[in-house]
Amino acid sequence: MSRSPFGGQKLAQDLSQFSGKRAASLIPNARISGPIPWVIAIMIALTIMAAAGAMALNNLASKASADLSGAVTVQVVEADLDARQQKAQAAVAMLERDDLVAAVRQVPQEELNALLEPWLGSSAGSGDVGEAVPIPALIDVELKEAATPEQITRLQAMLDADIEGLRVDAQSSWLQPVYSALTSLQYLALVLIVLLAITSAAAVWLAARSAFSAHSETIEVVHHLGGADEQIARIFQRTVAKDAAMGGGIGLLMGVTGILLVGNQFAALDSGMVDGGGLSWLSWIVILCIPLMGIALAVLTARSTVLRALKRLL
Repeated sequence: MSRSPFGGQKLAQDLSQFSGKRAASLIPNARISGPIPWVIAIMIALTIMAAAGAMALNNLASKASADLSGAVTVQVVEADLDARQQKAQAAVAMLERDDLVAAVRQVPQEELNALLEPWLGSSAGSGDVGEAVPIPALIDVELKEAATPEQITRLQAMLDADIEGLRVDAQSSWLQPVYSALTSLQYLALVLIVLLAITSAAAVWLAARSAFSAHSETIEVVHHLGGADEQIARIFQRTVAKDAAMGGGIGLLMGVTGILLVGNQFAALDSGMVDGGGLSWLSWIVILCIPLMGIALAVLTARSTVLRALKRLL
């Protein structure tokens, strides 16, 4: 190298205070013009939406499980309408006398017709369908404790002793396939978050390696003039931290906007089950911490990349 790019003897004197803005000015950078802030912004936005989805699904499953933990349904399976009603009334009377039963309610026929109307059409409420295709009478039971298999077996045996054609089921068992699907979606969201973190780290690694290679001659001279590896790495850390901070802010705005838009769409469904999937204040704290974790990951990745490259170069 025939000529030092730093100004000769004056730089050698300045290196005694090789830190802060003085150090950063020795190695040029183009922070805003590079793609890293925008890559980080996209990754942060996708991570926020994936994390929000995972937490919303967890809240939904937890609320549904809590609401249905003590819920039991008794089906009265009887072809004859009059006999079905008599059995249903007798079952309600027996259940009301049980010490572990908190509430009992026979579902009115009008509600059953309304539930069947989307599949059977308006004829479901006319009575003709109920006579041609016997619809079991339903009794909602709320226990004072969780509806365990032992409790279900006990209620079934108690009712079978006096009434035939009854079936006792825990309402939570009907939603077990839904719980399994929600759990699978949560794991999928976690896998997506891990992949996004790996992708972000890889993008920062490539950018740091590229910047290091572009300024390798300058870095070598700075090192020979007294610049330590930690001081050189700190320059890249500051640059990446600023890029990541800008990208994290943009990503946070994009992610929160996406969450609010999707949340409004689900709120329009006006479904009681969907209402349980809202985000708590703790969930929002986690979401706000995601950009900070992204900045820390980017800085650590840049630091380790530069330090390893310095060991190979020098």
